[in-house]
Amino acid sequence: MVFSSTIFLFIYLPIALMLYYITPFKWRNLVLLIENLVFYGWGEPVYVFLMLASVAVDYFLALMIERSHSKGDKGKKWLIISVIINIGLLVFFKYLTFICDTLNALFSLNIALKMNIVMPIGISFYTFQKMSYVIDVYRNDCKAQHSFTAFGTYVSLFPQLIAGPIVKYRDVAEQMETRNTSVDKFSDGVCVFVVGLCKKVLLANSIGILWDTLYNSGNLSVLGAWLAVAAFTFQIYFDFSGYSDMAIGLGKMLGFEFKENFDYPYISKSATEFWRRWHISLSTWFREYVYIPLGGNRKGKLRWYINILIVWAATGLWHGASWNFIAWGLFYAFWLIIEKLFLLKHLEKGRILPHIYAILIAMLGWALFACNSLSEGLTLIGSMFGIGVSALASQSDIFYLVSYMPLFVILIIASSPLVKNAFLRISEKSRNVLTLILCLFGLILCTASIISSGYNPFLYFRF
Repeated sequence: MVFSSTIFLFIYLPIALMLYYITPFKWRNLVLLIENLVFYGWGEPVYVFLMLASVAVDYFLALMIERSHSKGDKGKKWLIISVIINIGLLVFFKYLTFICDTLNALFSLNIALKMNIVMPIGISFYTFQKMSYVIDVYRNDCKAQHSFTAFGTYVSLFPQLIAGPIVKYRDVAEQMETRNTSVDKFSDGVCVFVVGLCKKVLLANSIGILWDTLYNSGNLSVLGAWLAVAAFTFQIYFDFSGYSDMAIGLGKMLGFEFKENFDYPYISKSATEFWRRWHISLSTWFREYVYIPLGGNRKGKLRWYINILIVWAATGLWHGASWNFIAWGLFYAFWLIIEKLFLLKHLEKGRILPHIYAILIAMLGWALFACNSLSEGLTLIGSMFGIGVSALASQSDIFYLVSYMPLFVILIIASSPLVKNAFLRISEKSRNVLTLILCLFGLILCTASIISSGYNPFLYFRF
């Protein structure tokens, strides 16, 4: 079940909110846990039991770590068991086929899996949440949660279960015990949700059609390749940031406060700044739980660069079991190292050129990321620079450029803070009325689009 579906919008969500608010607060976590499991089990009920089992394991191990602390022991063995189990589940469900295929290709083996492994939706997100919780209990950054219901609710919380943002337990620990709900907070959540829904349905889906059309068209011209990558660049931003906005809005409706996951990444002036603004919860997770434990920049320059390579290879692999994702991660590692060596100080002084540079880096990265394999990604990048193409532009490409130009202009404006800043200049009274009108209008447009169009992909289901 996805947020941008009529089943979620008009059946699941109204019923879930009604049951949640008519329930006394002391029972709301239990009601919410049941609602979470219904939401997750809608598409693949068998994996509900997998998630509950993994939740039970980390719940128990965190309690054992806390008990070890009371006895003067750090409880490291329990942490190691948790990490092994969580990484083991990810390897089995997400990477085992990739590992076998790679070994077969490298060593001419014939390893064949006798089972069809289907990756559980959202496993990358909820596994990282559970790991951060156990690590934080080990570090004494938070106390272990003694209520299985509360912990299970945190891990399976439906607003952010299948596509993030990755919420650290210590950031919502108090909210698991008590949550402030009000009409203003609920209405604010509705507005944030509708904004995210509009991003996803009206913008991401609209430009995504162009990407799919061009990517599946076969041999691209130079113009066609640039149009395709530009389309995907906007599609993935509005798709994922829209979903994050919807998650944050739903959280507010339930009384939770989640941190922002995107901060206008396409206005960045460097790759370094881009990753401070893009998928903030993921980059923060890797920084806190991988980069810093490896030593960060504290053990000399060579070790620093190696740590960056490790973290970004892992970041790429987290996104998918394919060499193009690993190449995408290493691509960013290369540019981040170059920027740290000498480029960043020059980029910070510039104005227009640094923005162009950052967008080009992002687009080249997305060309690797978007394709089904590394070879396809490299071919697409080659097409952007005239390698292996038969023409600079085709008639169909020019038609697409002219036809989609108004949408591209809207996407450029919408991916910057221009609209938000202009909206904040309006008086509060007028802003409240305008917000209501725009939310209703946006919801009507999105509903009409969802009903009339069969095109409603969600890119981050792949991860």
